[in-house]
Amino acid sequence: MTALPGETPGTGGTDTPQDAVSPPDEAGAQEPAADADPASDGAGAAEVVAPASTEAAEPDAGAEAASTEGATEAEAASADAEAASADAEAASAGATSSEPELSEAQAELAAQRELRERIEQRKAAKAAPIAAGAGLSGTAADLLAAVRAVESGEKTGSAFFASPAPAQAPRRTAPAAAQPPRTPAPQASPAPQSASPEALDAVRAVLVEGGAPEALARPAVGALGEQAGELLRTDPWQLLAVPGVRPEQADGFARALLGADCGPDDGRRTAALVGWVLERAALQGHTALDAGDVRAALAERAVSDPDAAVREAVEEGVALLFQEGGDEEPEETEADAEETDEGGLAPDADAPGEPVRVLLGLDRYALAEESLADGLARLVNTCEKAADWAEAAAAAPSPSAAELIRTTAAAGLVTHSGGEAARAEPAALIAAARGLGLRAFGAAHSEDGRRRLSAATGDPDTAVTLAGLLSGAQGPGRDEDGALALDLLVVLDAPQLDVEGAAVLVEALADGARLVLSGDPGVLGSAGAGRVFADVLAARTCPQVVSRTPDPGPIGELVSGIGIGELNQVDAPGKEVVIVPVRDAGEAVHRTVQLVADSVPRAFSIPADETQVITVGHGGAAGTRVLNEALKQRLNPGPGRFGGFDPGDRVVHVPAPGRAVPGVVRSADAEGLHLDCGGVPVVVPQERVESSVRHGWAVSAHQAAGMRWPAAVVVLPGDAAQGLSRPWVYTAFSRGERHLSVVHGVDQALPHAVAQVPAQERTTRLRPLLEALPTPDAAS
Repeated sequence: MTALPGETPGTGGTDTPQDAVSPPDEAGAQEPAADADPASDGAGAAEVVAPASTEAAEPDAGAEAASTEGATEAEAASADAEAASADAEAASAGATSSEPELSEAQAELAAQRELRERIEQRKAAKAAPIAAGAGLSGTAADLLAAVRAVESGEKTGSAFFASPAPAQAPRRTAPAAAQPPRTPAPQASPAPQSASPEALDAVRAVLVEGGAPEALARPAVGALGEQAGELLRTDPWQLLAVPGVRPEQADGFARALLGADCGPDDGRRTAALVGWVLERAALQGHTALDAGDVRAALAERAVSDPDAAVREAVEEGVALLFQEGGDEEPEETEADAEETDEGGLAPDADAPGEPVRVLLGLDRYALAEESLADGLARLVNTCEKAADWAEAAAAAPSPSAAELIRTTAAAGLVTHSGGEAARAEPAALIAAARGLGLRAFGAAHSEDGRRRLSAATGDPDTAVTLAGLLSGAQGPGRDEDGALALDLLVVLDAPQLDVEGAAVLVEALADGARLVLSGDPGVLGSAGAGRVFADVLAARTCPQVVSRTPDPGPIGELVSGIGIGELNQVDAPGKEVVIVPVRDAGEAVHRTVQLVADSVPRAFSIPADETQVITVGHGGAAGTRVLNEALKQRLNPGPGRFGGFDPGDRVVHVPAPGRAVPGVVRSADAEGLHLDCGGVPVVVPQERVESSVRHGWAVSAHQAAGMRWPAAVVVLPGDAAQGLSRPWVYTAFSRGERHLSVVHGVDQALPHAVAQVPAQERTTRLRPLLEALPTPDAAS
């Protein structure tokens, strides 16, 4: 089956990806587990054959195939191969086209690449060249030596793992004047990064020789570069770098090329497997993984000596080694020294200290977390703390808004948490800061969030989307130093920030700027790796404002209870909340179509195009595919003459990994599919339609995060039980403003998920990095 656009959720459920064995010549399709078909448990490779964009794969490869709540099995390998070939041919035909101007998504990706290059240069300046077999330099080499010493018993872990706070680099200051914002041009979906015909031909030849689909040529060049053909011939397991390719497929490819010269303990194989395991962890939101988990995964893949495989992977630079925990060695007192000289043990010599946890991670996430931690500390330390906003706080519309204004006046970094009604408080902060003459802006996750913020502030110029801000299509633009020309930035929907996106954002803020991260901690996490908002809250390195403004009405009462693990029956005299019990998936689909097309419009005067259907998975008998097909037949029947779409179809467009933008099909021509995305015209090239556009009457909870509709219909068929969690239910149930219908077929699985299935934990390094950095409060 072909990869669905927008299937790039973060971690929020209970399932873990499971491996599906498939021959090396099949392109199985991996679907993101956050919205996985609960009835399936495998993973295939739709991203392999139809990657959303080779440009996007560079800065955000982990998000391209994000996986969290489970994974789905390949449904039809032959259909996948045909779809792959069609995608590859279409992409080849469109590769020569070039955009006259950078689109919003391209500019955002370019900014990410620029940040990564800058961080790599800093890293390279500190590290000497690595001699073959000599191991890593810098911190990674020290950590590797320490782990070996601890494992051999030579020394204790605390002797090696002191973590001094890194020195902060001097930064620019915010200038008084700003460049005028750039007028946004009509947007176009980014075309795949061009690859030379010679490189593609070389890769195709190797793929054919190894029995792999030729359609993998373009994504292979995107992942491995112009020398992909030569690299694959000498190291066939590098095929695992292509999103969606599984170890079984890479093993078959290697056997076909190398014959008897390859085996399960081949160093090339074990190194590639370490990278693949860490990539899979990133798809579930982890930026690092416990070394023991990596060794266990290698053992499951027939690696006889996982310890040696991990050491070799670290020495080769495939992964970086980190340590968490472990107490610093205590200072020796004079009395302790005397006891030691007399041959006795020092006091508490045998007392166990905090256990040392060894982590492995990919360099791009390690660099992003370190850059983000340094950037946040920089904002905390360079902000003016003596600002007097007392008069503005006194005029605030609510006590919580006044508290947020006062707190922001005295801090460079602030977190603000609350539900939907609490979004009025950041809006009041922006208005107050503007009244003080500051350049204040609010950035939302979606266009819908931007419109709601604009209505709350009363000034459309104050609200932007995060992608539009970073690309320059919206907001104040950049100053002469390249920093965003603003004094205060409020980021709404902060739980949707992944670590790489957050690093790009913070790097773009000048010294002295204030940053407020605002969001609802109860919703599903980001599509990409990391849990930035949760880590900043847990680190407690900045002031935290918790809103006391409750969400009103029966829906607000229901969602508030879910947030604390209680599924309460609420009084809904106006039928704001309706439960529709169903016996099976077929009845669930029938009742959903009936609600959207008839019941909700008749009872609440809410048209069908303002009602959003939300379900757990894309597959299954009542997943988004089946629901969208049924809803299209009822609401906008047609032959699908434009790549399966007709004018008037509701769709979801994915311009970059992790971003799902709702829209409506307007027309199609030689340029591509013309969409209206929230009033913004978007043209999707023909070769990108299949991989980046899908029908959108029904979406997943991850795709719905950060958006609201007048009415929401949440579909819970019987096979959805294993995909439910408290954050999923919280997110889905809170998407409706005036009405919520729940098509309920999971019996007691729903209250069980709310009460006992919290968010899946993500392993990250941001929290300890933040805790180790000096702040003014810590220094005083």
